[in-house]
Amino acid sequence: YLHDMPTSASTYSLEKSNELPEGQVITIGNERIRCHEALFQPTFLRMESCDNHETTYNSIMKFDIDILKDLYAYTVLSGGTTMVPGSADRMQKEIT
Repeated sequence: YLHDMPTSASTYSLEKSNELPEGQVITIGNERIRCHEALFQPTFLRMESCDNHETTYNSIMKFDIDILKDLYAYTVLSGGTTMVPGSADRMQKEIT
């Protein structure tokens, strides 16, 4: 997050235009990063909930120590937000 935000603020490399079904074109910039970051830091949205990586870690740690390595190895990310570039790397970094 901190790595991408300066780039977003100083260039247009993160801007992306999308055409909505009714034909309106919208352009988004650093919102693409900020929205995704809320999954890792819910306080950005003033929410009092656990981060995705914290929830994943806590769930894995509830299992028997003998299978923890397998659970880490076979964790699967799914859903639209996992399509954001770097999601899997970020999750791996945060839970290890």
